[in-house]
Amino acid sequence: MYPSSLSHERTPMKTRVYHATLFALYQLCIAIGIVVMPLAIAAHQAGIDIPVHKVLASVGEAYENAQMQP
Repeated sequence: MYPSSLSHERTPMKTRVYHATLFALYQLCIAIGIVVMPLAIAAHQAGIDIPVHKVLASVGEAYENAQMQP
């Protein structure tokens, strides 16, 4: 259906860029989590929940799934 130049298949270069981007996003989420930890502790003491762990879990799961794909 598509010409070979417009194929949706992942080439090795696209896969490497995709994995590197997911890894960088995962690391960024960890860094943001560390930076906002004092705010999260204060918010928790005030009874407010900041769901940073959900974002980190989602990005981590996406990164692990990408590692499993050939």
